[in-house]
Order: sequence, then C-alpha cells, then structure tokens
Amino acid sequence: MSAGLKLEITTPTGRVYSKDVDMVTLPGQEGEMGILPMHVPLIALLGEGEVVARRGNEEDRLLVTGGCAEITPERVAIITVFATDETAIDEKKAEEARARAEARLKEKISPDEVALVQSSLSHSLAQLKIKRRAR
Repeated sequence: MSAGLKLEITTPTGRVYSKDVDMVTLPGQEGEMGILPMHVPLIALLGEGEVVARRGNEEDRLLVTGGCAEITPERVAIITVFATDETAIDEKKAEEARARAEARLKEKISPDEVALVQSSLSHSLAQLKIKRRAR
C-alpha cells in the first residue's frame, strides 16, 4: 500500500507543482473533493478554485482555473489552463482587475467581449477569495 500520493499540476507552460502529499482537496465542478491514498480511479472535471495539498502539518494552496484531474490510487494529475501558488497572488492587483472588469461589464460591449470580461472577473474573484480566506 502506498504511503501517500504524488500530486502533479501541469499547465500549457509546463509542470508547476510536483510533490508527494498525504491528501489533496480539489475544486470539482459539483463541489469540493477530498482525495486520499488508494482512492478509486477517477477522472473529474475541475471548477475554478483552490487545490489544497496536505503534507503532515503543512499545506500548499494553489489557484486553478478549471481543467481535469486523473486520480489513481497513487497519483493525482491535474491539467489546467492556469495555476498559481497562493503566495504569488497580489491582492491589490486582483482587486484592481475586479474593479476594471465590473466597470467594463456596465458598458455596451459585444457578447464575445462580455464572455472575456466575465472570465476575467471570475478569475479575479477567485484570487481574492483565496487571499481573503483566512480573514
């Protein structure tokens, strides 16, 4: 029996995380999923949110923007468009991006632009949620 899980997170620019962990919490499209070693094989679609990797008393928290996860008894492999560590999120810049997106949505813009701005707004809100979670 495996003592842990290998968590790997990959974006189009390459692998951004690869560590042995004890437990992983994923932002599934239908809600949060907790993954422990020896989990049944599963492929799951991810929503935008926080991946929490637990190693003993330590936690790594990363923001992911959707994607999918392949889960096996020994490994969790995530493929996502974007992933960043919680510590790399600049709260001030995320707040500014949120304000710009909300202002832009009040303007008369094309449906294509609305989709892009809503995506930007969603991403900014996810960043702010992670940064402000502890407060």
